[in-house]
Amino acid sequence: MSKVTLIGETLAEVGTEFVYEGESTACEGCPYREQCLNLSVGRRYRVTGTRESGTLECAVHATGVTAVEVEPAPVAANVASNAAYAGSKAALEGSCPYTECPSHEFCEPAGAEFDTEYRISEVVGDPPHEHCMLDRDLTLVEFAPGSE
Repeated sequence: MSKVTLIGETLAEVGTEFVYEGESTACEGCPYREQCLNLSVGRRYRVTGTRESGTLECAVHATGVTAVEVEPAPVAANVASNAAYAGSKAALEGSCPYTECPSHEFCEPAGAEFDTEYRISEVVGDPPHEHCMLDRDLTLVEFAPGSE
């Protein structure tokens, strides 16, 4: 189910994904707080529609904010291959210091936390790396979006 919120004008395009980080200190005293701060912190969202609301001034976003419709979005992640089955639950394997690895963004994906299990909605296949520097046997999956 979609939810209406305010986001930065430059992000307000259908298909844009972002992880909601919560309130900034610059939000204090803003008259639009209720409309902006209505998402779940740490969750990945996808813009599914835009509203003809115009642009409102914002202390956080230099070009202002506008109204959009968002839905929780799936998170692409690498998990242990022996746990990679659609419909099952899996957790991230742990942090990885190899930030130059093409799989790093999937081993430490924005919108998912370590020590939390997520339901796998789809098995994508082999991760983008050829060899895991930590000798992990990984498979790329999509975690189902969380419910609001």
